[in-house]
Amino acid sequence: QVRLAESGGGSVQAGGSLRLSCAPSGRTTYNMGWFRQAPGKEREVVAAITRSGKTTIYADSVKGRFTISRDTAKNTVDLQMNSLKPEDTAVYYCAADLSTLLHRSSGAYDYWGQGTQVTVSS
Repeated sequence: QVRLAESGGGSVQAGGSLRLSCAPSGRTTYNMGWFRQAPGKEREVVAAITRSGKTTIYADSVKGRFTISRDTAKNTVDLQMNSLKPEDTAVYYCAADLSTLLHRSSGAYDYWGQGTQVTVSS
């Protein structure tokens, strides 16, 4: 069982920034993703990163504003969110994938964090 501890959510005005962090239990590395789910909407991928950190993918809606990265010393996966918009408001989830492929689909991920709320006001 892998436990994922998320931190860094909160409230910010449009144009502001937040940084989310996800710390998996243990020292094993996984392909990791950040997803979000707004009220009444399906869960969608925001960004994902391979074990090595060399390959990343982003949702079109966040390209150029969000950056996913690994801190190997801390064994965390971070999501830097800049130029936030009200439509970025959602619960953000960290997820771990045991496979070797980098996926956009939430169904491919094996473990999930509890979620952290991000609220962007206009």
